[in-house]
Amino acid sequence: MRIAFIGDILGRPGRSMIKEYLVKSKEQYGIDLVIANYENASHGFGLTPKNAKELFNSGIDVMTGGNHTWDKKEIFGMFEDFEILRPHNYPEGVPGTGCKVYDVAGEKLAVLNLMGHFSLPFTDNAFRKAKETVAGLREEGIEHIFIDFHAEATSEKRAMMMMLRGEVSGIIGTHTHVGTDDLQIDKGTAYLTDIGLTGCRDNVIGMDAAVPIERFLTGLPGRFDIPTSCKKILQMVVMELDGGRCTNAFKVKQFDDGRNIVTEAWKEEDAAL
Repeated sequence: MRIAFIGDILGRPGRSMIKEYLVKSKEQYGIDLVIANYENASHGFGLTPKNAKELFNSGIDVMTGGNHTWDKKEIFGMFEDFEILRPHNYPEGVPGTGCKVYDVAGEKLAVLNLMGHFSLPFTDNAFRKAKETVAGLREEGIEHIFIDFHAEATSEKRAMMMMLRGEVSGIIGTHTHVGTDDLQIDKGTAYLTDIGLTGCRDNVIGMDAAVPIERFLTGLPGRFDIPTSCKKILQMVVMELDGGRCTNAFKVKQFDDGRNIVTEAWKEEDAAL
């Protein structure tokens, strides 16, 4: 099977890039399922039913969340109506789930959404929850497991990869909105510390630069806002999975000026010691 993952979709600019390019990309790269992170999709904070419908109609199949999952009050009634997840390590009793299994190209794929700890809201231990959930899925005979690890600290993301490499098909980080240059395949696990945002690329993590600059100059609070006009990018990782392992992966950077940059994953097992 061939799946794709898209990082934090930032407001209308991000949604417009999905609408314009995703269907064509699915055809071009032969993608069977698209997963995307929704937590910033509605003007930067959370997700509304209207925007969820727009994104699903634009070619997304499953969406994952993060610390902004709860920013729109409508989210509490959306888990039954849409294929959306929230971090799985929220305490028991919180609405929704962070793990679902899907039929993809005649095989089973588990999508697991986890959230880190540094500078993020209180949750149960992400690492213990990951080990427990992955072990349960493998006991059920599910070989293909993909994880969106929504975390601030690169060390948390790397530690999750080192703990689970060889046991899951892919672990890709979200949250920082800044893409990292470490896409690799190690023991059959695709890994990228952060995929980067889909939305405005000529400002500060997808937001208008004025307020962040003022905050750094003065320490005074301000409300982040998404520009009405900007240069945009869509960032997506495509993974080919077979027998529970990722056999090939590459990152696509689609710019709104038509440029398209594809970067192949580095395979750890091919590297010299």
